[in-house]
Amino acid sequence: MNSTFLLIDAILDLYSWVIIIAVILSWLSSLNIINNSNQIVRMLHETAWRLTDPVFRKIRSFLPNFGGLDISPIIALLIIYFLRSLLREYWPMV
Repeated sequence: MNSTFLLIDAILDLYSWVIIIAVILSWLSSLNIINNSNQIVRMLHETAWRLTDPVFRKIRSFLPNFGGLDISPIIALLIIYFLRSLLREYWPMV
């Protein structure tokens, strides 16, 4: 039972890092700091986008339009932190 808790916690932690990396890559590419024609950068950006976009799209469907501001990564991170806290609080530790 404890290993299941650790696995779920590790997956949520890893996904929160993927969200942070996706946001940073998005900022860097929109500011033309990184070169999107580089194959490695393009592969990292596309992988992060494919992992995070379904969650972001679902969150964006509930949010009102804030102009050009996308707060779906912040909402996703808050949900992940809430789930991790909930797991730690209610998981029966053996």
